[in-house]
Amino acid sequence: MESAECVTSQPMEKKRPLILVSNDDGITAPGIKALVEVVMEFGEVVVVAPDSPQSGMGHAITITEPLRLDQSNYFGPEVQAYQCSGTPADCVKLAIDKVLHRKPDLLVSGINHGSNSSINVIYSGTMSAAVEGAIDGIQAVGFSLLDYALNADFDGAKSIVRRVVSGVLKHGMPADTLLNVNIPMGPVESLNGIKICRQARAKWVEEFDERTDPYNRRYYWLTGKFKDLDHGEDTDEWALKHNYASVVPVQFDLTAHHAMGILNTWDLNE
Repeated sequence: MESAECVTSQPMEKKRPLILVSNDDGITAPGIKALVEVVMEFGEVVVVAPDSPQSGMGHAITITEPLRLDQSNYFGPEVQAYQCSGTPADCVKLAIDKVLHRKPDLLVSGINHGSNSSINVIYSGTMSAAVEGAIDGIQAVGFSLLDYALNADFDGAKSIVRRVVSGVLKHGMPADTLLNVNIPMGPVESLNGIKICRQARAKWVEEFDERTDPYNRRYYWLTGKFKDLDHGEDTDEWALKHNYASVVPVQFDLTAHHAMGILNTWDLNE
Protein backbone atom coordinates (compact mmCIF):
# COMPACT_ATOMS: atom_id res chain seq x y z
CA MET A 1 0.00 0.00 0.00
CA GLU A 2 1.40 3.33 -1.02
CA SER A 3 1.84 5.86 1.75
CA ALA A 4 -0.33 8.94 1.54
CA GLU A 5 1.48 12.05 0.42
CA CYS A 6 2.13 14.42 3.30
CA VAL A 7 0.53 17.77 2.66
CA THR A 8 1.72 20.71 4.75
CA SER A 9 -0.93 23.38 5.13
CA GLN A 10 0.28 26.91 4.45
CA PRO A 11 -0.84 29.67 6.86
CA MET A 12 -3.26 32.09 5.28
CA GLU A 13 -1.77 35.48 4.52
CA LYS A 14 -2.96 38.02 7.05
CA LYS A 15 -5.09 40.73 5.55
CA ARG A 16 -3.54 44.20 5.74
CA PRO A 17 -5.47 46.70 7.89
CA LEU A 18 -7.96 48.87 6.04
CA ILE A 19 -7.35 52.53 6.93
CA LEU A 20 -9.81 55.32 6.16
CA VAL A 21 -8.32 58.83 5.88
CA SER A 22 -10.20 62.14 6.02
CA ASN A 23 -9.61 65.75 7.10
CA ASP A 24 -11.18 69.21 7.21
CA ASP A 25 -8.62 71.23 5.23
CA GLY A 26 -9.70 69.63 1.95
CA ILE A 27 -8.43 66.77 -0.16
CA THR A 28 -5.56 68.76 -1.72
CA ALA A 29 -4.14 70.05 1.60
CA PRO A 30 -0.47 69.14 2.20
CA GLY A 31 -1.35 67.75 5.64
CA ILE A 32 -3.54 64.93 4.35
CA LYS A 33 -0.93 63.99 1.77
CA ALA A 34 1.66 63.66 4.55
CA LEU A 35 -0.78 61.53 6.58
CA VAL A 36 -1.48 59.22 3.65
CA GLU A 37 2.26 58.75 3.03
CA VAL A 38 2.66 57.44 6.60
CA VAL A 39 -0.39 55.20 6.90
CA MET A 40 0.33 53.53 3.55
CA GLU A 41 3.16 51.80 5.45
CA PHE A 42 0.58 50.07 7.66
CA GLY A 43 -2.24 48.98 5.39
CA GLU A 44 -4.64 49.51 2.52
CA VAL A 45 -5.64 53.18 2.38
CA VAL A 46 -8.90 54.75 1.24
CA VAL A 47 -9.34 58.54 1.32
CA VAL A 48 -12.69 60.34 1.52
CA ALA A 49 -12.18 64.04 2.22
CA PRO A 50 -13.95 67.36 1.59
CA ASP A 51 -13.53 68.96 -1.83
CA SER A 52 -12.90 72.34 -0.13
CA PRO A 53 -11.75 73.57 3.31
CA GLN A 54 -14.20 72.81 6.14
CA SER A 55 -12.32 74.14 9.17
CA GLY A 56 -14.42 74.99 12.22
CA MET A 57 -17.41 72.96 11.01
CA GLY A 58 -17.52 70.89 14.18
CA HIS A 59 -19.82 67.89 13.78
CA ALA A 60 -22.11 69.50 11.22
CA ILE A 61 -23.84 67.21 8.72
CA THR A 62 -25.60 68.06 5.46
CA ILE A 63 -29.36 67.42 5.46
CA THR A 64 -30.87 70.13 3.22
CA GLU A 65 -29.03 69.44 -0.05
CA PRO A 66 -27.55 66.45 -1.89
CA LEU A 67 -23.96 65.34 -1.48
CA ARG A 68 -21.55 64.77 -4.35
CA LEU A 69 -18.81 62.15 -4.30
CA ASP A 70 -16.18 62.14 -7.06
CA GLN A 71 -13.04 60.07 -7.52
CA SER A 72 -9.69 61.83 -7.14
CA ASN A 73 -6.23 60.86 -8.39
CA TYR A 74 -4.43 63.32 -6.10
CA PHE A 75 -2.65 60.52 -4.19
CA GLY A 76 -1.68 58.44 -7.22
CA PRO A 77 -2.85 55.05 -8.49
CA GLU A 78 -2.09 53.15 -5.27
CA VAL A 79 -4.70 55.00 -3.22
CA GLN A 80 -8.45 54.88 -3.77
CA ALA A 81 -9.57 58.45 -3.10
CA TYR A 82 -12.78 60.47 -3.28
CA GLN A 83 -13.65 64.12 -2.76
CA CYS A 84 -16.98 64.93 -1.12
CA SER A 85 -19.02 68.14 -1.30
CA GLY A 86 -20.00 67.85 2.38
CA THR A 87 -18.49 68.23 5.83
CA PRO A 88 -15.87 65.97 7.44
CA ALA A 89 -18.63 64.05 9.25
CA ASP A 90 -20.45 63.65 5.92
CA CYS A 91 -17.26 62.23 4.39
CA VAL A 92 -16.98 59.51 7.02
CA LYS A 93 -20.68 58.62 6.84
CA LEU A 94 -20.52 58.29 3.05
CA ALA A 95 -17.28 56.33 3.18
CA ILE A 96 -18.73 53.77 5.56
CA ASP A 97 -22.04 53.40 3.69
CA LYS A 98 -21.04 53.74 0.02
CA VAL A 99 -17.29 53.35 -0.51
CA LEU A 100 -15.82 50.73 1.81
CA HIS A 101 -16.56 47.04 1.43
CA ARG A 102 -15.80 46.25 5.05
CA LYS A 103 -15.47 48.12 8.30
CA PRO A 104 -12.08 49.88 8.46
CA ASP A 105 -9.59 48.85 11.10
CA LEU A 106 -8.58 52.47 11.67
CA LEU A 107 -9.73 55.97 10.81
CA VAL A 108 -7.20 58.80 10.81
CA SER A 109 -8.03 62.46 10.26
CA GLY A 110 -5.63 65.31 9.46
CA ILE A 111 -2.88 66.26 9.55
CA ASN A 112 -4.63 69.51 10.38
CA HIS A 113 -2.92 72.84 9.70
CA GLY A 114 -3.18 74.39 13.18
CA SER A 115 -3.94 73.38 16.75
CA ASN A 116 -6.91 71.35 17.91
CA SER A 117 -5.90 71.24 21.57
CA SER A 118 -8.11 71.99 24.60
CA ILE A 119 -11.48 73.62 23.73
CA ASN A 120 -10.66 73.62 20.02
CA VAL A 121 -11.69 69.96 19.91
CA ILE A 122 -15.32 71.14 20.10
CA TYR A 123 -15.09 73.23 16.94
CA SER A 124 -12.72 71.03 14.97
CA GLY A 125 -13.78 69.47 11.69
CA THR A 126 -10.66 67.29 11.88
CA MET A 127 -11.79 65.80 15.16
CA SER A 128 -15.42 65.50 14.05
CA ALA A 129 -14.34 63.08 11.32
CA ALA A 130 -12.55 60.98 13.95
CA VAL A 131 -15.50 61.19 16.35
CA GLU A 132 -17.87 60.02 13.61
CA GLY A 133 -15.72 56.95 13.12
CA ALA A 134 -15.55 56.25 16.86
CA ILE A 135 -19.35 56.49 17.11
CA ASP A 136 -19.48 53.65 14.58
CA GLY A 137 -17.05 51.57 16.61
CA ILE A 138 -13.96 52.32 14.51
CA GLN A 139 -10.58 53.02 16.11
CA ALA A 140 -9.95 56.67 15.34
CA VAL A 141 -7.27 59.34 15.73
CA GLY A 142 -7.18 63.03 14.80
CA PHE A 143 -3.78 64.61 14.11
CA SER A 144 -2.94 68.33 14.14
CA LEU A 145 0.29 70.28 13.63
CA LEU A 146 0.72 73.67 15.33
CA ASP A 147 1.53 75.38 12.04
CA TYR A 148 -1.11 77.13 9.91
CA ALA A 149 1.21 77.70 6.95
CA LEU A 150 0.37 75.98 3.68
CA ASN A 151 4.06 75.12 3.27
CA ALA A 152 4.38 73.69 6.80
CA ASP A 153 7.10 71.09 7.39
CA PHE A 154 5.35 67.82 8.27
CA ASP A 155 8.44 65.64 8.74
CA GLY A 156 8.36 65.79 12.54
CA ALA A 157 4.59 65.27 12.57
CA LYS A 158 4.93 62.21 10.34
CA SER A 159 7.22 60.59 12.90
CA ILE A 160 4.63 61.11 15.65
CA VAL A 161 1.84 59.78 13.39
CA ARG A 162 3.93 56.66 12.74
CA ARG A 163 4.38 55.99 16.47
CA VAL A 164 0.73 56.56 17.37
CA VAL A 165 -0.70 54.53 14.48
CA SER A 166 1.66 51.67 15.29
CA GLY A 167 0.53 51.77 18.93
CA VAL A 168 -3.17 51.76 18.08
CA LEU A 169 -2.87 48.86 15.63
CA LYS A 170 -0.75 46.88 18.10
CA HIS A 171 -2.72 47.45 21.29
CA GLY A 172 -6.23 48.50 20.18
CA MET A 173 -8.33 51.31 21.61
CA PRO A 174 -10.67 51.33 24.62
CA ALA A 175 -14.33 51.21 23.57
CA ASP A 176 -16.05 54.52 22.71
CA THR A 177 -12.73 56.38 22.80
CA LEU A 178 -10.60 58.16 20.22
CA LEU A 179 -7.33 60.11 20.34
CA ASN A 180 -6.68 63.81 19.82
CA VAL A 181 -3.01 64.23 18.90
CA ASN A 182 -1.41 67.67 18.64
CA ILE A 183 2.19 68.14 17.52
CA PRO A 184 4.50 71.16 17.99
CA MET A 185 6.32 72.66 15.03
CA GLY A 186 9.86 71.59 14.24
CA PRO A 187 11.89 68.47 13.44
CA VAL A 188 11.27 65.36 15.52
CA GLU A 189 14.75 65.72 17.07
CA SER A 190 13.61 68.97 18.70
CA LEU A 191 10.62 67.35 20.44
CA ASN A 192 10.87 66.22 24.05
CA GLY A 193 8.63 63.22 23.44
CA ILE A 194 4.95 62.30 23.63
CA LYS A 195 2.74 62.93 26.66
CA ILE A 196 -0.63 61.39 27.48
CA CYS A 197 -2.66 64.37 28.70
CA ARG A 198 -6.03 65.63 29.73
CA GLN A 199 -7.79 68.42 27.86
CA ALA A 200 -6.87 71.79 29.31
CA ARG A 201 -9.56 74.11 30.64
CA ALA A 202 -9.30 76.98 28.17
CA LYS A 203 -11.49 79.23 26.05
CA TRP A 204 -11.52 81.86 23.34
CA VAL A 205 -12.19 85.43 24.46
CA GLU A 206 -14.00 86.50 21.30
CA GLU A 207 -14.85 89.79 19.70
CA PHE A 208 -16.48 90.72 16.42
CA ASP A 209 -14.71 93.34 14.37
CA GLU A 210 -17.46 95.49 12.81
CA ARG A 211 -16.79 96.93 9.35
CA THR A 212 -18.71 98.56 6.51
CA ASP A 213 -18.77 97.35 2.90
CA PRO A 214 -18.80 99.68 -0.19
CA TYR A 215 -22.63 99.73 -0.03
CA ASN A 216 -22.53 101.00 3.56
CA ARG A 217 -23.78 97.68 4.95
CA ARG A 218 -22.28 96.39 8.16
CA TYR A 219 -20.46 93.06 8.33
CA TYR A 220 -18.42 91.30 11.00
CA TRP A 221 -15.14 89.38 11.28
CA LEU A 222 -14.72 87.05 14.23
CA THR A 223 -11.53 87.80 16.17
CA GLY A 224 -10.34 86.86 19.62
CA LYS A 225 -7.57 85.68 21.92
CA PHE A 226 -6.99 82.22 23.31
CA LYS A 227 -6.91 82.06 27.11
CA ASP A 228 -5.51 79.06 28.98
CA LEU A 229 -7.27 78.94 32.37
CA ASP A 230 -5.56 75.73 33.48
CA HIS A 231 -2.31 75.72 35.47
CA GLY A 232 -1.94 71.93 35.61
CA GLU A 233 1.16 70.22 34.26
CA ASP A 234 -0.84 67.26 32.94
CA THR A 235 -2.72 69.13 30.20
CA ASP A 236 -2.31 69.24 26.44
CA GLU A 237 -1.58 72.96 26.54
CA TRP A 238 1.25 72.46 29.06
CA ALA A 239 2.70 69.63 26.98
CA LEU A 240 2.66 71.65 23.76
CA LYS A 241 4.22 74.69 25.42
CA HIS A 242 7.05 72.44 26.64
CA ASN A 243 7.59 70.93 23.19
CA TYR A 244 5.87 67.59 23.72
CA ALA A 245 3.35 66.06 21.34
CA SER A 246 0.09 65.74 23.30
CA VAL A 247 -2.20 62.71 23.14
CA VAL A 248 -5.62 63.18 24.74
CA PRO A 249 -8.10 60.28 24.92
CA VAL A 250 -11.51 61.71 23.97
CA GLN A 251 -15.02 60.35 24.45
CA PHE A 252 -18.24 61.38 22.75
CA ASP A 253 -20.44 60.68 25.79
CA LEU A 254 -20.87 64.28 27.01
CA THR A 255 -22.70 63.33 30.20
CA ALA A 256 -21.39 65.26 33.23
CA HIS A 257 -21.57 62.25 35.54
CA HIS A 258 -20.29 64.23 38.52
CA ALA A 259 -23.34 66.53 38.30
CA MET A 260 -26.03 63.83 38.32
CA GLY A 261 -26.08 63.54 42.10
CA ILE A 262 -26.52 67.32 42.45
CA LEU A 263 -29.38 67.41 39.95
CA ASN A 264 -31.12 64.56 41.78
CA THR A 265 -31.41 66.84 44.82
CA TRP A 266 -33.56 69.30 42.84
CA ASP A 267 -36.78 67.29 43.41
CA LEU A 268 -37.96 67.97 39.87
CA ASN A 269 -40.87 65.51 40.23
CA GLU A 270 -42.50 67.37 43.08
